[in-house]
Amino acid sequence: MDLAMDPHYVGGRIGVLAVLHTWTRAMLYHPHLHCIVPAGGLDPEKDRWTPSRDKYLVPVRALSSLFRTRFMTLAKKRLPEIGLPKSVWDKNWVVNAKPAVQGADRVPDYLGRYVHRVAITNARILDSTEDRIRIRYLDRRKGQHRCASLQPDEFIRRFLQHVLPRGFHKVRSYGLLSPRYRANLKQLQQEFGEPEVNEEKSLDADIPQPFIPPDFGICPVCPACKKGLLKPLYWVPPRKRAPPQWI
Repeated sequence: MDLAMDPHYVGGRIGVLAVLHTWTRAMLYHPHLHCIVPAGGLDPEKDRWTPSRDKYLVPVRALSSLFRTRFMTLAKKRLPEIGLPKSVWDKNWVVNAKPAVQGADRVPDYLGRYVHRVAITNARILDSTEDRIRIRYLDRRKGQHRCASLQPDEFIRRFLQHVLPRGFHKVRSYGLLSPRYRANLKQLQQEFGEPEVNEEKSLDADIPQPFIPPDFGICPVCPACKKGLLKPLYWVPPRKRAPPQWI
């Protein structure tokens, strides 16, 4: 956000939506953030949208150095009793910043999987015994699926590493995407052609409406008793998932 305020880059206040991810495909502890950053910002003086350059937001090297400084400052403040090694400053920190080459619409879908997903799903657990648990994971370097055989206590240790503390928010928003700039963001959405949501219409949509079944000919048989017929009476539209709590 500080770099984007520079007129050489964006010259406006950008927004950041950050999603915490703590595991690798093998359930190893690897905390990192996935961030969505709009390609532009809000000019604080002229109150208008300022687009960024094509395929370029801010310099990555400067961003990496600034991120390391901020991170280390907060780490020392939070953990004053722990001495951080000098090698942390000697090694380059890399912030991977790139455009959404596969389309901006696919990025929220990709990050949305991590919001309510656990470190490992049941489908990846191949088998389990008293002394071994075999899991399947994808080796990204070779692009092949591999199997890992873990002892039960090691499996539990890896799994519990990714259980967040109570009240911890996995999704955070900053800058233009924070609640403080909600009115400005709504104005920009209208300028970009986003249709306004009719609140009265959306409330009526949640009320169950009479179901007019299509002409299927014969109603399906009940899968439980294998005798009765299933006759549809009403349809209940799916409700959208509630947005994450703002902090």
